[in-house]
Amino acid sequence: MTRSLRGRMSGSNLFTGTLDLLILRTTEATPLHGYAIGKAIRELSEGVLSVEEGALYPALHRLEGKGLLESEWGKTDTGRRAKFYRVTQLGRSHLESESARWAEHSRAVAAVLSGGS
Repeated sequence: MTRSLRGRMSGSNLFTGTLDLLILRTTEATPLHGYAIGKAIRELSEGVLSVEEGALYPALHRLEGKGLLESEWGKTDTGRRAKFYRVTQLGRSHLESESARWAEHSRAVAAVLSGGS
């Protein structure tokens, strides 16, 4: 993550596992190559989250190593060869449980920030 614009989230501000959840959710509907995953996260977050290659590709390899993603080589829209990632069944299960945990955590933080009102 970068902090190129004021108010944007940097990697140091993200909770452990957040990038993993974003990648799993992004690759849930259709296989995507790394650049497209980063672009989708940036666009879906309206530019707030910008994942740099130095964080994205290690995360993709880590998730693949854990069996949460699988990949295959293919061609991009521009004809370039790229590795396309898609979430596995194990990855879907992990995404479901971690998304529920994230929602619970977010509600708890919001309650504290609002002062309980």
